[in-house]
Amino acid sequence: MNFFKIIPPKIFPILLVNFIGILGYSIVVPILIFIVTDLGGNGFIYGILGAMYPFFQFIGAPILGSLSDRVGRKKVLIISQLGTFLAWLLFLLAFILPQTELWSQHTGLTGSYVMTLPLLVIFLARIFDGFTGGNISVANAYLSDISTDEDRNKNFGKMGASTSLGFVLGPAVAGILASTYLGEVLPLILAAVISLIAIFVINTRLEESNPCVVDTGGIELKSFRRFFQVEHKDCYFDGELQANPQVKESWKTILSEPGIPLLFSIYFLTFLAFSLFYAGLPIYANTILHWSASDLGIFLAYSSLIMVLVQGPVLNWLSDKVSNEALILIGSLLLALSFFLLSIENILILYVANTLLSVGNGLMWPSFMALLSRTGNKQKQGAIQGYGNSMGSIASMFGLILGGMLFESIATYVFVIGAVIFFLITILMAGKFLNRRKEKQVSVAAQG
Repeated sequence: MNFFKIIPPKIFPILLVNFIGILGYSIVVPILIFIVTDLGGNGFIYGILGAMYPFFQFIGAPILGSLSDRVGRKKVLIISQLGTFLAWLLFLLAFILPQTELWSQHTGLTGSYVMTLPLLVIFLARIFDGFTGGNISVANAYLSDISTDEDRNKNFGKMGASTSLGFVLGPAVAGILASTYLGEVLPLILAAVISLIAIFVINTRLEESNPCVVDTGGIELKSFRRFFQVEHKDCYFDGELQANPQVKESWKTILSEPGIPLLFSIYFLTFLAFSLFYAGLPIYANTILHWSASDLGIFLAYSSLIMVLVQGPVLNWLSDKVSNEALILIGSLLLALSFFLLSIENILILYVANTLLSVGNGLMWPSFMALLSRTGNKQKQGAIQGYGNSMGSIASMFGLILGGMLFESIATYVFVIGAVIFFLITILMAGKFLNRRKEKQVSVAAQG
């Protein structure tokens, strides 16, 4: 079978960029809880640290998303990856600093922790990475630019598969490297190297996708101003001449787009539920299950492997037969069931829950992103994806803090809260699904 029949050449570079970025990020996921506890932190500090990235991404993602509408996706992707690389260097700096105690606390709400100098530096690294972390929203806007209505679902399914593949390899590699002599340092070094590779791939392999921007070539290190030199050209959309927009889209204008408020609500709720999972699971693994970094890495890698299969061949087959709304509905229902099963402290049931979670997420999220990418003004996709990313960042910020705090008091029942959230999403999508079917029936009746 021809490789390019599976992955068309026009989307391969952005899939590669996305895979490399996720690989670098996911390498640190299974070891972060161990780093935090080794440096004096606890579940509460882990939750706060996790919230730093989405909080500052909430600020930076709309800026970078709107900027990509004006100066091009490629340049903004380079800025984002450069920020990630510098953040990893700052993260590595923490390991050579003395563990000087800055303050400590012991309360019923926060538990017992010691804030050390290395922990503070890691907080700064996550803040910097979050502020420049608009690569996901810009990558989705890029894919929206180069997709048509016929291949949009399949393309976003492949994007989801590239994300999951990164999550397959990242945790597995982290578990292996963390068991070496260098411990957690070696995965961090690899993450920094991967960020450099991503910058190279974007600069040399990615073509500009924004139709209203003429790319001026690669980075000129001698002149930062030249990097932003963009020739704007007049663009025709729907028979109407429009100049490339220079005014930043606001929350109000984006939310006025038909269908966006509901989709942003689902965006928020999905990230809220998953942030409870990502806050609770590492603490669960470390304190109750007594897993090692390798055990947690295998668990996460298994999940991502299932998602690769679902988001690749399965979703590719279903995309022409089942609507996005139906796939989101089915996926959210499976996620609700999986989150409920996660609250049961049994290894076999945990892996069953993990399987259902992976299938549900594999069906739901690419379908949701495809639906979002075809909703609203096409010339505002950078802003729509950026603000959508911000909705996810707000939810992640609260969810990670809340998840870390709640696990200290209610333990695995925190996952039941996630199950309730996904059941609410199921109800919202059921309403949208029924409305869409009614619209189709009215349209068919009118044509008849």
